[in-house]
Amino acid sequence: MSAFSEKGLLGELEQLVLLAVMHQRDEAYALSICDEIASRTGIALARGSVYVALDRLTRKGYVDSAMMPPTGERGGKAKRCFRLTAHGSRALRTAEQTLERMRLARPAKAARAKTRP
Repeated sequence: MSAFSEKGLLGELEQLVLLAVMHQRDEAYALSICDEIASRTGIALARGSVYVALDRLTRKGYVDSAMMPPTGERGGKAKRCFRLTAHGSRALRTAEQTLERMRLARPAKAARAKTRP
């Protein structure tokens, strides 16, 4: 699968989640991903929306996860940590390159022809 899903390019939320996972390396879990996105962008996401995005990204093969051992700081609860896969890294890079090409692109010939008198 490429950076394009059946319906198009990676969504904004998917890109934010992938970037947060990338920045946190092997320590990324839903709450820390929410915190990372909020601290870098000022966008406060519900944990549920991050869980949905992580599920979608896991099914696409862009992230994988593992249960970490329980810790005392979490009251003995284990947490699922996510990491960016090579496939996810390529998808993110492709999405960034695609957007950059669109930013730098000249207007299409058809659009320029319509604006001429």
